[in-house]
Amino acid sequence: MPGVFDLFHVGHLNALSQARELCDVLVAGVVSDDMCEAAKGIRPFVPLEERIAIVDSLRLVDATYAETTPDKLDAWRQVGFRRLFKGDDWRDTPKGLRLEEDLAPVGVEVVYFPYTMHTSSTALRRAIELAGDRAS
Repeated sequence: MPGVFDLFHVGHLNALSQARELCDVLVAGVVSDDMCEAAKGIRPFVPLEERIAIVDSLRLVDATYAETTPDKLDAWRQVGFRRLFKGDDWRDTPKGLRLEEDLAPVGVEVVYFPYTMHTSSTALRRAIELAGDRAS
């Protein structure tokens, strides 16, 4: 299961819990700082090494690895997974369909979970920025 896991919150925990229920071994890919910045235009607050330590400490997760390229086939070659878990905000989108097409030839199923709308790293980041603006 790939993720940035910045500002770890209940949405991350829910996704990892759901993934755990559907696999024997749960490996979490933690997206590198550079890759996050390239994909989302933001640099994580929490450095990669610390995000890996947080995710790796969870009983739900059997192993973690640093995801350093956007190509999920690279991750598949490194880890050898049979399922990849994504939020359902990817379902039926061009990027989600492309992901499914890329992984199908190697037998990987893409499984979508409900996106936790009320809690996200983006919402937390905004709240932190607003609190900082009020404090200054």
